[in-house]
Amino acid sequence: MDISSLFISLGDPSLLMGLIAFVFILLALPFSFWSVANNSPSSNVKTLIAISNLLLATQLLLRWFQSSHFPVSNLYESLCFLTWSSTLLHLLILRNWNSPVIDSLFTPFSLLTISFASFVLPDDLRMAGSLVPALRSSWLIMHVTVIMCSYAALLLGSLLSLGVIVTNREQALQIRSNSLGVGGYRNNIFSEGISLSERNIDSFDLTDSEYLDTLSYRVISVGFLLLTFGLISGAVWANEAWGAWWSWDPKETWALISWLVYAAYLHSRLTRGWQGRKPAFIAVFGLFVIAICYLGVNLLGVGLHSYGWFF
Repeated sequence: MDISSLFISLGDPSLLMGLIAFVFILLALPFSFWSVANNSPSSNVKTLIAISNLLLATQLLLRWFQSSHFPVSNLYESLCFLTWSSTLLHLLILRNWNSPVIDSLFTPFSLLTISFASFVLPDDLRMAGSLVPALRSSWLIMHVTVIMCSYAALLLGSLLSLGVIVTNREQALQIRSNSLGVGGYRNNIFSEGISLSERNIDSFDLTDSEYLDTLSYRVISVGFLLLTFGLISGAVWANEAWGAWWSWDPKETWALISWLVYAAYLHSRLTRGWQGRKPAFIAVFGLFVIAICYLGVNLLGVGLHSYGWFF
């Protein structure tokens, strides 16, 4: 960002809110690393992420007021919405498991997205503009918001799977999702002759990898359902706008590829019984597929869904 771009940001309240949110997430980054190094959650991270989430929500409302349409019409707005969704999901997951591992995985991701939006994009992609005729539809809010929330859930779920791969690498995973256990853990407790009442009462401590695996599965499941609904709503909107349910546009094609990758992830868990690191590698691969679907296709300037930049 050059000096002129900085003055543009300071003169636009919505852009200024994005910059302030960037500062708070940046401040949260060292606390997140220190907390994971000390193996103790930091309340500073949660506070700073909560403030940045409120700032991004305020920014989106200001942008909505400025442009008179829901603020997801260009790449800057969608990145800010993605950051808001990821910080909100970050806070919700911390309510379920307040672990420094969560902070160390999610805070860099949120910082990356808001930094890209605030400092990398050219000025014309950050300014609010009028909607093109095809986007002037009630489907804009329903389709785009659902898709962006699905991206946030799938990306963060994939980061959790990355955590499964890199944590407790010296230990074999025995995922114990209920009182009876599953997979190898279930077989072990039955072979040891433990009674049903004992299996229901006995408690055990889950490792970080086991917590991450469970959270990853849940978050990706939600993201997959949202992506499915987003694809269906997008097909209906495309039929209204362009007269075709599916046109094999590059964005549509990569969205379908993303859906298939995460469908394979869920299939491997539900029907194949895979747990731990095996399905985690599929989810991490999905992380790159979503990145191509969201950024790669858009920035290359190809297809009906492209924001355009390089070509």
